[in-house]
Amino acid sequence: MKITVSAKQMTLRPSLRDLAEKKLIRFERFFGDDAETAVCFSCRHNLQYVEITIYYGGTIFRCEQGADTFQTAIDEALESLERQIRKNKTRLEKRLRSGAFEVEADDVEEEEGEFCIRTKYIPVKPMSVEEAILQMNLLGHQFFVFRDAEAETPCVVYRRKDGDYGLIVEE
Repeated sequence: MKITVSAKQMTLRPSLRDLAEKKLIRFERFFGDDAETAVCFSCRHNLQYVEITIYYGGTIFRCEQGADTFQTAIDEALESLERQIRKNKTRLEKRLRSGAFEVEADDVEEEEGEFCIRTKYIPVKPMSVEEAILQMNLLGHQFFVFRDAEAETPCVVYRRKDGDYGLIVEE
């Protein structure tokens, strides 16, 4: 597993880099050597945050956790990632390497039966990004799908955790 460790608006201590690499080794049983992992440390709002993103076979696993210490934030983030993987075990088994889930079969929180997908049809009209943000806020949603008036491509605006907005644009 290739691990890249970085920091935002702070100096990365070698002990943090070693801690992250040491803790992420346990995910090799799921992904093997082909996975790429990005770990980013940051401090904001008097908390220490760690963001972990694992790229493997076209699937992205991501988690961001904040805590009083980086050690606690890493532990919580890794637990969350493992929970994501175990919860979606049956769907992921086809993509992850064979035998990845044989180790701890007792702890599996597998989803029972089938799940229902609610389909919602929406009219997508051309509008500006500002108009889409306004519409999203009026509806009280966390994201809004629209067609960009200039490029005529489908786009999504969303509200970020820090209160700002994000824009997803088709390539």
